[in-house]
Amino acid sequence: MSLLQQIDKNKLPRHIAIIMDGNGRWAKEQGKLRVFGHQNGVKAVRDTVEGAVEAGVEYLTLYAFSTENWNRPKFEIAALMELLVSTINRETKTLMENDVRLNAIGNLEALPAKCYQQLQEAIKKTSANKRCTLTLALSYSSRWEIVEAVRKISEQVKNGLLDPKDITEEVFSGQLTTANMPDPELMIRTSGEHRISNYLLYQLAYSELYFTQKLWPDFRREDLFEAIIDYQKRERRFGMTSEQVKS
Repeated sequence: MSLLQQIDKNKLPRHIAIIMDGNGRWAKEQGKLRVFGHQNGVKAVRDTVEGAVEAGVEYLTLYAFSTENWNRPKFEIAALMELLVSTINRETKTLMENDVRLNAIGNLEALPAKCYQQLQEAIKKTSANKRCTLTLALSYSSRWEIVEAVRKISEQVKNGLLDPKDITEEVFSGQLTTANMPDPELMIRTSGEHRISNYLLYQLAYSELYFTQKLWPDFRREDLFEAIIDYQKRERRFGMTSEQVKS
């Protein structure tokens, strides 16, 4: 029985978030520049997206570029931005064939104009697709996102549009960049690191965390399937006892 066949479609996580880590280390092992790792990481993205569609995952969010990544060497940033543009242009056809809608979250205005334009064009072109929503977290930081949400709510209070006593979890989450998505049930990080690196801090409150030693360029759909199978073996209690969950 294949790994895909072992997945229980009745216990499938609707939303999977991934921290794609290890491109630089993978390139170093090959004796190449870090950019070589990013280029090969695109293959992992393609295979993972197709695997998510095969499994029936509705939402897949990939941590592609953090606000902290702007501090990297200018050469690497320029190469990453160019890679982003070329990848979007090349992969839009594949997204259309797999009925995948492209989405993006983060401080997108900080992206170079060419990147922003190509991204918006791809988002518009795939907007009617329904099988899976692929979200790229670009120029993203969870602390930035939370501060932005607080700022928006503060403006509503200041303008008399919202009473402070009416601020609820639902109101707050409605101001996050993921407002139209369910919270991730499963978060995967590659490369053996055990931290979430300022990624979806609010949304990951009850997510199952899965860490793999695989470096991102080596990650494939079978690795995604293994993570889903591992997730399905866990008991999700949300503060309740095992007895309550089973009753």
